[in-house]
Amino acid sequence: MLTQIARPYASALFDLAQGENQLASVETSLSDVSRLIGESADFSRFLRSPVITTDAKAQALDALLGKASTNGLVANFLRLVAKNGRLFALDAIIVAFRELAAKARGEITADVTSAAPLTGEQVSALADTLKARIGKTVTLNQFVDPSLIGGLQVNMKEVG
Repeated sequence: MLTQIARPYASALFDLAQGENQLASVETSLSDVSRLIGESADFSRFLRSPVITTDAKAQALDALLGKASTNGLVANFLRLVAKNGRLFALDAIIVAFRELAAKARGEITADVTSAAPLTGEQVSALADTLKARIGKTVTLNQFVDPSLIGGLQVNMKEVG
């Protein structure tokens, strides 16, 4: 369900970013926004709540964007997503956008799930290992699942 909602939004943003030659900047801004939202569980729940009005969410998002140096294209895109009541799908939209950007660079995307957050060093080592095995650069989408006893789940996919 989320994928069906996320794909058109991600595709539209990707086309705009590519047309404006801002793909890298948009991808960086989306990562920053994702990180900022992820830093506050309360804010994340607020944005996903069906009880909170879209206007209230848009105002909160504007406050967040004011604190971050967000790409203008991303800021306008996020306002549109908020106005359309689709902020609950923002994570899926960002993942779908990253997949499209990775495909454009000739990369493969892998979803990595671990019991605890991975360090930057661990992410780099995993990406290097996967690149050595398959011969392509691998972009990692990280997820945490505390129910895992240990180790990693790695699901690789070529977008297309």
